[in-house]
Amino acid sequence: MTAQIPAPVDSPDVTERAARVHEAVRRHYAEAARAAAGGREASCGCGCAEEAVTVFGRTLYGDGETAAPEGALRASLGCANPNALIDLAPGEVVLDLGSGGGIDVFLAARRVGPTGKVYGLDMTDEMLALARRNQAEAGVTNAEFLRGKMEEVPLPAASVDVVMSNCVVNLAPDKDRVLREAFRVLRPGGRFAVADVVTLGPVPDPLARRVELWSACLGGALGVEDYRAKLAAAGFAGIKVEVLHAYGLADAGVDADRLLAELGVDPAAVEGLFASAFVRATKPA
Repeated sequence: MTAQIPAPVDSPDVTERAARVHEAVRRHYAEAARAAAGGREASCGCGCAEEAVTVFGRTLYGDGETAAPEGALRASLGCANPNALIDLAPGEVVLDLGSGGGIDVFLAARRVGPTGKVYGLDMTDEMLALARRNQAEAGVTNAEFLRGKMEEVPLPAASVDVVMSNCVVNLAPDKDRVLREAFRVLRPGGRFAVADVVTLGPVPDPLARRVELWSACLGGALGVEDYRAKLAAAGFAGIKVEVLHAYGLADAGVDADRLLAELGVDPAAVEGLFASAFVRATKPA
């Protein structure tokens, strides 16, 4: 199945556009949660459960990491495994931005142990319900799922040791605010370690204006240098962006031929334009 690309949703007003992006993303991931809860494989951000399995989803986890509840695996829509990014110590406190069905929360909870804690933050009620059901099934007691947006994290300043995320920061309309919030909640010396989609060149404007492609983890992706600059502006140091795997629209399951023809975009302009990446940084001590 390939993604159906609806009409663009544009607005000259930044606040209104941000609200529309949030709503488009919320609707998409609510449907993904319902699919996973109903025993079906949730599609990645672009409606492509089968076509994009090498780019998104459960295949990105090793055998020892797939013992999580089946519902958490079915709802796994990330572009890498953020738990592979960083060492976690017993007793540490972790925040997972856009925690979805909870698989990354459960893996981190195992690593920080009973003296540590992992918060999962998600704005989608259906995903939160699924994650809490998965948590009960897994018997994980050192995790808590919170409702909220990445731009307004409902935790106090300097309260966590690690902020992690899996292919979610790209979904935010205001990434500067997301990164400032991550910096705020981290303790001095805390670490930022996320897997995300980045761009390796300029995104053609007709594609960037397609709000539904934000839900596909493509429309809102930052360029590598933009990511570094925004992290630095938020106050982070030790910034590293490691590109893992480059791909095009078709690799992510989008009906690329039809979409590009509709928008008048040269296919050569988007081949290998998108990539999964590990992004790391620290809050100065």
